[in-house]
This record gives sequence, C-alpha cells and structure tokens, in this order.
Amino acid sequence: MSGTTSRPWMTGDAADLFAMAADFFDREIPANRERWEAQRQVDRDFWLKCGELGLLCASIPAEYGGGGGTFLHQATIQEAYARHGDRSWGNSMHSGVVADYVHRYATEERRRRWLPRMATGELIGALAMTEPSAGSDLKAIRTRAVRTDRGWLINGSKIFITNGGSADLVVVACSTDPAKGAKGISLIAVETADAEGFSRGRPLDKLGQHGADTNELFFDDVLVPVENLLGEEGDGFAMMMRNLPQERLIIGITAVTATELALSVTTDHVKQREAFGGPLMEKQHVRFELAECATLAKVARTFLNECMATHLATGLDLPTSAMCKWWLTNVQCQVIDKCLQLHGGYGYMTEYTIARLYADARAQRIYGGADEIQKELIARSL
Repeated sequence: MSGTTSRPWMTGDAADLFAMAADFFDREIPANRERWEAQRQVDRDFWLKCGELGLLCASIPAEYGGGGGTFLHQATIQEAYARHGDRSWGNSMHSGVVADYVHRYATEERRRRWLPRMATGELIGALAMTEPSAGSDLKAIRTRAVRTDRGWLINGSKIFITNGGSADLVVVACSTDPAKGAKGISLIAVETADAEGFSRGRPLDKLGQHGADTNELFFDDVLVPVENLLGEEGDGFAMMMRNLPQERLIIGITAVTATELALSVTTDHVKQREAFGGPLMEKQHVRFELAECATLAKVARTFLNECMATHLATGLDLPTSAMCKWWLTNVQCQVIDKCLQLHGGYGYMTEYTIARLYADARAQRIYGGADEIQKELIARSL
C-alpha cells in the first residue's frame, strides 16, 4: 500500500498518528475480523483499546477528553483503518459525526457528561436519521418528539443505524413540529441505558459489511430530559445539512483507500497466478485492465486530496462534497468489479480480500445520500 507520500495533507503529527494507528490496526484487524463478522459487531474491548491510544474523538478539544486535534487527525485515523478494507468499526460515525454534533450543539453540561466517555470508548455514539419510509428524503421523517412537563417524549422507529446494536448515546432526528416540514425537525440525544421504551431489533442481515453493527431502533414513549435537545428546536435539518459535507468526505476516504487496496491485491494476484502458459500479468488484456484501474485510482486520490485540502482550509461546500461522495464511491465499485474479474473464480470466494471489498463497497453508493441525491445537489448548483 502507498504511504503518506500520496497524501500531501498528512504531515507532521498527522503522519506520526498514521504510523501509530496503522501499526495497531495491522495487529488487531486480521486477528479479530472473522469474529466481528460472525457476531455482527466489534467488541467493546476494541473500542476501549482505541480510546486508550487516542483513536477516538481525535478532533474534540482536550478539555472534553478528546485528542485536541482537527478533522485532519480524524481523517488520518480513518485512512489508517481503511487500509485493511475492513468496514466493521463504526468510528467514522462515533467520532466523525456524533461527537462533532455533541461538541457543536449540546449544552456545556451535556458535553462534559458525554464527550469524555465517548473518547474512552465507554460511550458509543450513533446517529438515527433513516426510517423505513424516510431514507435520503430526510424531510419525510415520522419519528415524533413532543415536549411535556417531564421532558421530550419520543415515538417512532429508525432503520439501518450504524452502531445501533451497541450505541449508548443515540442522536435521534425527530419531527417536533410536523406542520413546518424540514424546519420542524430537531435532534435529540437518547442515553440508551435504562431508557424505558427504547429497544433494538436484531442485527440486520446485510449483503456486505457483516462486522458492522447495524440495527433497527424503536422508541415507544421514550422520555428524555429537555436538556438533551441539540441546538435549537427546529434546527435539526439545517444542522444535518451542515455536517453532511464532512460525513461524505469520510465516505470518500474509505472509498479511495478500498480502491487502492483492490488494485494492490489484484496486481499481486495476477503476477502469481499462472494461466495459458505463464503469469496472468503477461497477458495484454490483463495489463490494460490494470492500467485503467491504476489511472482511476490515481485520479480518485488526487480529487480526494483536493477535497481534503479545501475542507481543512475553508470547509468543503455542499456541491463539491456531493461530487466527492458519488464519484469516488462509483469509481470504487468500477475498479473493484474489474479487479474481481481478474481473480477469476477465486474472486468469488469470501476468503479473498477482493470478494469482501466487492460486497462491502456497494452500500457506499446508498448511505450518506444516494447517488441520485448527490447528482441533484450538484445540478442545483449549476
């Protein structure tokens, strides 16, 4: 795999962080991947180890227990983890999304209550947006939160929730004023321990990403304190829109790293695999296919680096983040499909990295906003 030289934004302490994180993941992921996939989630012990090393909440200020870094450090950890092609660990949601919401929008008391334990791995975060009838169309959210004398009373259900099976803190997108549509959506945090009326469905049986903790969540008269509202009532949709560019950039990092990994393992395979009297790499068709894949991977990395530089400097705008998300995830699927074909029958065996990459990649064109939504966002900016 390529080192930090292909990532001009990864310098100084970020490069040191990458080396430390990569060394840790090199030991932990191969040793645990099969068990994570069988049990459909990462062990809590792994989260705690990551907390001890400072791999959680890297961009949260040190006064709240975080790493005191920026998104650069969060992206660096994501790069180091994604090198293995594993999609089990939900830190991109925990640290890259939920912790950011809490830090930006929670009350000071709630920040000090939740963030330090999120940084140690004692408290795992999830964001509950998607519903059975509301995916990319967030304005169609039906989960309802009503303010009472005792607090917020939440009713509804969410589906496809990352970290849903183990989350201790769930930020729930609720409709607090249905008559106002998008301007009536609010974000309310639910502490799941002893939350009466809160329940989880079984782990969802997905096409890929089997080690990822993905569940349906149910809220039946779940009562939470008024102070658990993030930001102002009715600002939830705007808050989610402001955070989506960073979430889509994280997805882009995973996609590009998987693309590069697919190219690497396939190049190794065709050099070793013999057919028709010699290594596959001697066949012109194979070399041409790899040349296309290498070019796509290079262009994808270059675009990602530009998006990273922009986001670190001024913040990535919504249309460019949409381009980043839809194009990089599509390139990932194109390259992995070509690479699987070059593996022949072995490519269909799940013991091979390319097969896992193939199954895991497809969801990235859906979550974080489907391809069609990204294209609509881009078109509106023209």
